Amino acid sequence: MTAKILWVDDEIDSLGSQIMFLENKGYEIETKTNGFDAIEYVKDNVVDVVLMDESMPGLTGLQTLQQIKEVNNNLPVVLITKNEAENIMDEAIGSQISDYLIKPVNPNQVWLSLKKLIDNKRLVAEKTTSAYQQEFRSLFMALNDNPDYNGWMDIYKKLVYWELEMKKSDSPEMQEVFQTQKQEANTEFFKFISKNYASWVSPKSNDGPIMSHTLLKYKVLPHLEKGVPLFFILIDNLRFDQWKAIQPIFAESFRIHEEETFYSILPTATQYARNAIFAGLLPIDIEKQFHDQWKNDDEEGGKNLHEEEFLRAQLKRMGKGDLKVSYTKITNNHDGQKMVDNMHNFLQNDLNVIVYNFIDMLSHARTEMEVLKELAGDEISYRSITQSWFEHSPLHQALKKIADKTLNIIVATDHGTTRVKTPAKVIGDKQTTANLRYKHGRNLNFEARDVLAFKDPREAGLPVPNVNSAFIFAKGDLFLCYPNNYNHFVNYYRNTFQHGGVSLEEMIVPVVRMSNK
Repeated sequence: MTAKILWVDDEIDSLGSQIMFLENKGYEIETKTNGFDAIEYVKDNVVDVVLMDESMPGLTGLQTLQQIKEVNNNLPVVLITKNEAENIMDEAIGSQISDYLIKPVNPNQVWLSLKKLIDNKRLVAEKTTSAYQQEFRSLFMALNDNPDYNGWMDIYKKLVYWELEMKKSDSPEMQEVFQTQKQEANTEFFKFISKNYASWVSPKSNDGPIMSHTLLKYKVLPHLEKGVPLFFILIDNLRFDQWKAIQPIFAESFRIHEEETFYSILPTATQYARNAIFAGLLPIDIEKQFHDQWKNDDEEGGKNLHEEEFLRAQLKRMGKGDLKVSYTKITNNHDGQKMVDNMHNFLQNDLNVIVYNFIDMLSHARTEMEVLKELAGDEISYRSITQSWFEHSPLHQALKKIADKTLNIIVATDHGTTRVKTPAKVIGDKQTTANLRYKHGRNLNFEARDVLAFKDPREAGLPVPNVNSAFIFAKGDLFLCYPNNYNHFVNYYRNTFQHGGVSLEEMIVPVVRMSNK
C-alpha cells in the first residue's frame, strides 16, 4: 500500500525535486503552504506522516504540530527547520515530534526519516525473524551440549530474550518454531532436574546452584554496607520474563548492577520456596528446627505466617542478629499505602525486607475469573498486566520516594509460574493434596514419564507428611487431574498459570541488585 505524506512548507515550490525523488520511491505526496490548511487536511484525510517546516507565517510549525496532535495524537510529524536553538528542539521533542531535521536537508535524509517511521515495524520484524533463524541453531546446539546449571540459566535467559523479541516478528511460522524450541528446552530441562536435583539438596553436597535456601546467604547479606540501608524486595511469583517487563520502570530511578537468576526449590510453591528463603534452610530442616511453626499441605493453618521469625533466626545463626531489621508483608492496597507513608522511616534500618503479594493473587484470580482469563490469556498479556500493575502500584510509589537516597536494593522472587496445557491423570487416596503441579500422598498412581517422583521426600529435602508419603512434580506444561470429574477440571484449568512443578519458568527466577543513581 502506498504511504501518503503531507508536506507543509510556505516555500513548497522550491521543493519540487525533493518531492519528485520521494514520488519515485513510491510515496504519494500532498502539499500545503500553511498550517491552517494542513490542519484541515488532516481532519478529513488519511495521512501516514507529516513533514513540516517550523518557520512559517501565520501558524508556526510548533503551533501547527500542537493542533495536528489534537486531531490525531498518533500521527508522526517530522519537523524541518533552520533553527538549531536548544529551546526550539526541547519544545519540539516535548510536543512529541517523531523526528527533527535541520535545513538544508537532502532527499536521502528525508527518505531515511520516512523509512524509519513507516517501514520500521516491517524492517524490525524481518530482522527479528532473520536473527532468530540464525540463533535457532546455536540454541539447539546448547540444548544438546549437556549444559550444567549455569548453562541452563544462560539458555533460559536467551529464550526469554527471544520470546520478548518475537512480539516484533509478524511471522506466525517463526513464532511456532520458537514455541516448539521452548517446549523442547523444557523437556530437556526436566531430564536435567530429574538427574541432578537430589544431589543439589543432599546434606553431603557442596556443588549446586544458588537455591531458595541459600539466596540470602550468597545474594543478599553480602551487600550490607554500614550506614547504607539495604532493601530486599521479594515480589511473589515473578518470572524472569515478567521481571524484564518491569525492568525499564526500575531503571528510570535506579542503577542496575547485576541481573542474575537462581533456582527455586521444589515444590515451586510459596509455602516451601519462600519459607526456605527466609529460614535459610530446606523444608525438612525447617520442620525439625521449627516443628510447631511448620505446616504441611494437609494441615490446618496458614503456611507462611512465620517468615519474619525464620528470617531473624537465620540472621542470628549467621552472626547478624544485632542488625536493625524491618519486615513488611503487603497483601492488599491498604497495606501498600501504609508502606508508602512509612518509607522514610525504613531508611534508619540496616535491612528492610518487603514481601509483596500481587502476582500470586493475580494468577489465582485469573484461574477463577473469566474476565481475567481474557485479559491475561497468554504470556504476552500476563507480562503486560504485570507491567501495568507495577507502574501504578504502591510499591513503585514507595520506591520513587526514596530513589534520591543512598541505598541498595535487591529484587527477587520465591518461584515462577507456567501456563499449563496438557492434563495428566493421577490417582490417590483422600489424603492426597489438591495442587495441580505437585502432589504428595500415599498410594499415588501416575505415569512415570509425566512426573519427577520422590518415594522418600527426604531425598528432595522435604518433610515426610505421613508414613509412606511420596511427592510428585509435574513436568513441562502438564497439570495433574484426578479421574473423577476429569473433563470438567481439564477444561477449567487448561491454559491457567500454575506453579509447584518442574519447568524453566517456575524454577529459574530473577535476583537483581541495584542502587540509587
